[in-house]
Amino acid sequence: QEIEALRPFLPEGTDLRTSYDVSTFIKSAISEVYTTLAIAASLVILVIWVFLGDLRATLIPALTVPISLIAACLAILGFDFSINLLTLLAMVLAIGLVVDDTIVVVENIHHHLDQGKPPLLAAWDGIREVGFAVVATTLVLVATFVPIVFLPGTVGQFFREYAITLTAAVIFSSVVALTLAPALCSKLLRQHNTNNPQGGVSRLLHPVERAYGWSLGHALHHRWLAILIIAASFYGIWQAWQYIPRTLMPTEDRGSIFVLVRGQEGASAQAMQKSMLEVEQKLQPWLQKSGVESTLLRSPGWGTQGDNSGFMILGLKPWDQREKHASELVGEMRRLFGGIPDVNVIPILRSAIRAGSRTPVEFVIGGADYDQLEQWAAIIMERAEENPGLRDLDIDFKRNQPQIKAEFDRERAAALGVSAQALGETMEIMLAGEAVSQFMERGRQYDVWIKGIEEQLTNPDDLARLQIRSSTTGELIPLANLVTFRTVGEAARLPHYNRTRTITISGGLSDDYTLGEAIDYLDKLAAELLPAEAVIDYQGESLDYKTDSASIELVFLFALIVVYLVLAAQFESFINPLIVMLTVPLGLAGGLIGILYTGDSLNIYSQLALIMLIGLVSKNGILIVEFANQLRDRGLAFEEAIIQASERRLRPILMTALTTVLGSLPLILATGAGAESRQSIGVVVFSGIAFATVLTLLVTPLTYNLMARYTRSPQQISQQLDEQKESYEKD
Repeated sequence: QEIEALRPFLPEGTDLRTSYDVSTFIKSAISEVYTTLAIAASLVILVIWVFLGDLRATLIPALTVPISLIAACLAILGFDFSINLLTLLAMVLAIGLVVDDTIVVVENIHHHLDQGKPPLLAAWDGIREVGFAVVATTLVLVATFVPIVFLPGTVGQFFREYAITLTAAVIFSSVVALTLAPALCSKLLRQHNTNNPQGGVSRLLHPVERAYGWSLGHALHHRWLAILIIAASFYGIWQAWQYIPRTLMPTEDRGSIFVLVRGQEGASAQAMQKSMLEVEQKLQPWLQKSGVESTLLRSPGWGTQGDNSGFMILGLKPWDQREKHASELVGEMRRLFGGIPDVNVIPILRSAIRAGSRTPVEFVIGGADYDQLEQWAAIIMERAEENPGLRDLDIDFKRNQPQIKAEFDRERAAALGVSAQALGETMEIMLAGEAVSQFMERGRQYDVWIKGIEEQLTNPDDLARLQIRSSTTGELIPLANLVTFRTVGEAARLPHYNRTRTITISGGLSDDYTLGEAIDYLDKLAAELLPAEAVIDYQGESLDYKTDSASIELVFLFALIVVYLVLAAQFESFINPLIVMLTVPLGLAGGLIGILYTGDSLNIYSQLALIMLIGLVSKNGILIVEFANQLRDRGLAFEEAIIQASERRLRPILMTALTTVLGSLPLILATGAGAESRQSIGVVVFSGIAFATVLTLLVTPLTYNLMARYTRSPQQISQQLDEQKESYEKD
């Protein structure tokens, strides 16, 4: 709109066109997320209906989805966020989560209706029985998401909106499950016929529940099996951690390719323009068959890159109109650019979290002086060039820019009456110019500059013919009698970073090499080859990888501690929370296995999903442990309480796990703009929940049998208090 408003004011023959539009990727990615959102909601509602076989009962959890999403939108509005890729991604994941609490409530009320109770009584008894579990699972999920809000750095800014949106949706879903769901059940559901109580898949689950209870009764006599499974999970996590490649972000196809062109030091703008045209001609036949629909060429490049630089942006066709991923096109381009003389052409894919056009590897070496730094950088470069995973290696300090060095003969100048100050002023005026006066013209003030004619000062011989007046004799003395001019190669600039003299090694990555592997390799080289006084640091995406990876690990540990403390407060015990938390390694092992199987990397998206698994896999353990405590309070024997609790909670566990798994399935199958980030989260959630759900049904009862035999439930304290109160009042 702004461009169209400017068109009437443009000079004749001038036009404004869009050469590069970042919003194309954003619009396409948001459209894909909307589609994923609709598919996930449909799958979740379908699962509920298939299990319950009751359209009215299905309607109640289905209402949770729009209510929770509206609540999430209110949180977005309240925190002054926007509807963007991350908030929409949070809503996609929320669909599989927000129905869990309502499913537990409705399923339990459904169970009481099957016993012949009227709807009002069934709703009352059902919510009282699972209310504690609903509150505990919600607090655990919130405790998992909240630490993400406090992530520092770029990743913290990146995922803060995501965490808050998801937290708001989960909290409101819990409120709906505890209030609206039982109220609707009492009004909409009908009393069941005890002779034909259930429909849907639930009817078919009775043999499965009985078989599960029978097998669990036998397994309880081998309770140390749980320790073996948990130990195997820890071993699997450790093994997977060794083999999974690590990077900051997945390689995203953002609909464009950036091309950096670097010429020889000292190359003029005209020479670079010629080289850029050669690059474009080399690309032209390839562009027509490779899905490139627009080309933007600029020389010199952006910012402070200098005259010996160029820059290109290749705009790709929409994702559904081409078969090749942008990374494949980058590989083809590298092979094309091999034969262009005098320039180094580097195609790169733009990072999702860093603007600009920098290479992913930026390894900084700091020290006392540049001579020493140059030696250290040469040692690292020599070894790094042997690594096929590193491409287009370069340093930002090269002594190959032609410069004229002036050597002043002070003794001869003093004898001829010429001072160093006079020489400096003369050189400054002739080469740079100096404002010597001002004049007024039509009310405006202008500076008057004097400067030598550039065409007459193009080489050292021209400078030698300049003359300077002697302060003693008044004669003009040629500079050739006082100064020796010679051409030398020097660095174009003296780089500093964090107030230290530095040299930065930059480079790209091959298709099968990750940023984490590159940083670890360079760190290892520095430890082996450089002395202790060398300062190692990072810039750009490499710095983000180092700092944010460490931050996520701390947040993961913090989330574990917070979840344990929340559960300890809920259960009023330190043993019951530990039983629940022992399901976490099962989920983590499953998530890492999923990453290994799909060939994905451990990036900030997959690490975020691993943090989420802490809360997601704990929910199943909470349902079993909390109901086992209730049954023990009712007087059931310890082992009988375990078997009945596990058997009774099998259906809600399977339903909630299936809704979460199917809610993540559209993320795994995502295509188009931004699909890589959605796939990273979907794979971890899908595999982690599926793996943990199967093992939790065995591990949680066995660990409860192993560790909780002599524990008490929170209700037992309340019962003792009531008994003592009644005894005191009677006395």
